[in-house]
Amino acid sequence: MEWAAAMMKTEKVWRLGGMGDMQILPGSRHRPPMKKPKWIIVLVLFVCVFLICAYIYPPQSSSTCYVFSSKGCKGFVDWLPPMPAREYTDEEIASRVVIKDILNSPAVVSKNSKIAFMFLSPGSLPFERLWDKFFQGHEGKFSVYVHASKTKPVHVSRYFVNRDIRSDPVIWGKISMVDAERRLLANALQDTDNQQFVLLSDSCVPLYDFEYIYEYLMYTNISFVDCFKDPGPHGNGRYSDHMLPEVEVKDFRKGAQWFAMKRQHAIIVMADNLYYSKFRSYCQPGLEGKNCIADEHYLPTFFQMVDPGGIANWSLTHVDWSERKWHPKSYRAQDVTYELLKNITSIDVSMHVTSDEKKEVQSWPCLWNGIQKPCYLFARKFTPETLDSLLRLLANYSGP
Repeated sequence: MEWAAAMMKTEKVWRLGGMGDMQILPGSRHRPPMKKPKWIIVLVLFVCVFLICAYIYPPQSSSTCYVFSSKGCKGFVDWLPPMPAREYTDEEIASRVVIKDILNSPAVVSKNSKIAFMFLSPGSLPFERLWDKFFQGHEGKFSVYVHASKTKPVHVSRYFVNRDIRSDPVIWGKISMVDAERRLLANALQDTDNQQFVLLSDSCVPLYDFEYIYEYLMYTNISFVDCFKDPGPHGNGRYSDHMLPEVEVKDFRKGAQWFAMKRQHAIIVMADNLYYSKFRSYCQPGLEGKNCIADEHYLPTFFQMVDPGGIANWSLTHVDWSERKWHPKSYRAQDVTYELLKNITSIDVSMHVTSDEKKEVQSWPCLWNGIQKPCYLFARKFTPETLDSLLRLLANYSGP
């Protein structure tokens, strides 16, 4: 009993003591605000910046691409929202409507399809005798047009007589070169039988017989316009921001001026005034301290914008730039051999070298309707003294 009484007394004391303790306890403390998890914010910002940069400047090497996606670069950006398209000007809308309508129109098939051979020359053509032999026996399958920019030419072939068009002076590197090309196209387009349009210089020669070249051109549905992207000073370094908004630097391209073009493409070149006017105003030697060469950039850039899938991206005219000078190598009498012609006609890969420090070599196979074939049907620059050698050697080149 004494033990029970003692326990009750102790419990009472404990309760009183507890109450006393509760009375002297301080009130609830004010908690300071929690510190923001700054490292999480920094991490989120870093990821956002990284994704934006990767979208705008996607990785180009396959090894880098596959770090982010097993599908490569394309799979990495597919899920990102597309870059907003800029709003076209009224002039662009009108121009694109006309060009699209021409390209989508069914090609007019002529019963007597011809190739228009358009010669851009300062005067008389030193290889008329060679071309005369080339044309013989194929009357009705070709037309000839001569733009002589300096002196009236003297013709030795009946195929060239009375085939001169009204010509204006042409200055190398200036828009007058493009004007001459358009003048030739305008004259050749008047003949509705002309289905292919080949631009040639006075130093050009054919590498095969007429039949092979005729079939090569008539049985393909693309144009052979040289076009490649050169990030160096002789490529994109010639671009002017004054061409905006219609011509953007991402579309600026370079290529040799010598083309073979189907009729639909020849028509849209003649229909274009918008993009041509940009190059006329802002692509010329010495402008803004740059040496923009209009005939090297206008057509490649134009087709890159309006019909990139419709061109082959190489020229059918071979030229040797191995000397790395402003002008290509000229062939003299001692250079013209069977081995030279064999080497040129065996080339089936198109190659370009960028003008930046990397000197990147861009190459792709020359595909004709999906079949790899020789790239070149013509070659330049041959000097007049090579005529006799070429007459003798080219007689053996009928086709590959």
